[in-house]
Amino acid sequence: MSHLPTTKQLRYFVALEQYEHFGKAAEACFVSQPAFSVAIKELENMLNIQLVDRTNKNVTITSLGRDIARQARVVLRDLEDLVDLAKGNQAPLTGQLKMGVIPTIAPFLLPKLLPALRRAYPDLKLYLKEDLTERVYERLMEGELDLVLIALPYELRNVTEMPLFDDHFFLAHHKKSRFVSSSHYNVSELPTDSVLLLEDGHCLRDHALSACNIKNADKVSDITATSLLTLVQMVDADLGITYLPEMAVHSALLKNTHIQTEPLDPGSYRQVGLVWRKASTRHKEFTMLGDFIRQHYRPD
Repeated sequence: MSHLPTTKQLRYFVALEQYEHFGKAAEACFVSQPAFSVAIKELENMLNIQLVDRTNKNVTITSLGRDIARQARVVLRDLEDLVDLAKGNQAPLTGQLKMGVIPTIAPFLLPKLLPALRRAYPDLKLYLKEDLTERVYERLMEGELDLVLIALPYELRNVTEMPLFDDHFFLAHHKKSRFVSSSHYNVSELPTDSVLLLEDGHCLRDHALSACNIKNADKVSDITATSLLTLVQMVDADLGITYLPEMAVHSALLKNTHIQTEPLDPGSYRQVGLVWRKASTRHKEFTMLGDFIRQHYRPD
């Protein structure tokens, strides 16, 4: 049998194809750049092909290199499934579990959930990766994560979705807001540029627009926030109004602010759910985790 690439070499090259930068890719793989570069060169020598065009300033993946990276992702996913299959004979929710979670859920759900999860499953080693939905989904499909905790709906392929609970939206405004009256509120009556939202890339932005029935783009401000904390600070300064999910409203996020919240129509909500690869052999185990989250999450 001819020599085969190692999983380390494949993982490094997939990272290089993603970042197109040796330093950033090495950092993402938690390895020094010299060691990373050596591994990539060894992979090229073993395959007897050029994967990367190198210049002083740029890294360009060759056309064949792109094909190799796509196949490497398939190989790494299959290896993850092999490990999952072996873990199927172990007690559920024990050992290592890598879960991605989005930043508009993590700080509100996890502090309530993790202590109970540790007590119930002390042998579970849960590794968390917080990032935007698109990125945790990519890592899930590349085998870097076992499952992800995100907000639905979101366009996903080749996955199993398990909705857990509805997270209702609230109108959030300064107590003496110049934009709305808490006793008489209507989206159509909002001033131009008065709705503050997170920047593009946060699914909460799209969920708020859809669930809260904001059809007129003129109502939405061009000024965006990078986090819910920043968004709350902008509303507290009465720069506009926004829509916050229930789990954020009942957290400490609004403490020591002058923000007031109003419930919206019962149909204004996003769904929080677990997602995993459709081919995963740990379906029953992930369903157990989803049931556990359902039972232990309380919004207030």
